Amino acid sequence: MEWVYFAAGGSALVGLWSVIMGVIIVVLLGGAFWMGNRVRSREPRRPSREEQPRLPDGGAVHEEQAYREPNEIPRSELRLTPYQVHGNMGSRPNTSKQRPRWSSGSGGSFGSGGLGAH
Repeated sequence: MEWVYFAAGGSALVGLWSVIMGVIIVVLLGGAFWMGNRVRSREPRRPSREEQPRLPDGGAVHEEQAYREPNEIPRSELRLTPYQVHGNMGSRPNTSKQRPRWSSGSGGSFGSGGLGAH
């Protein structure tokens, strides 16, 4: 019969432990909410309707599509290092209005689902 009293005493501790853990969780959540409000109060205020961006007077700006050709690196006997190329070589407008293609019927992108050139 001693084990019955021992088991009953242990169940009271488990119940008390659950209540203590619940109180700790509630206190931590309340502290997180309080700290979040403090951080939000230090942030700049949201812009009003009058401060929102507006469309230009000419209306929406539309996309301009142009094809560019790369400027070629000059050929030489010696191998050029990145320091000799002087950064981005740039590009020039392409006079042709056709899209550059790797092969006919292909967009030139990887993973387009086709069988590829064989």
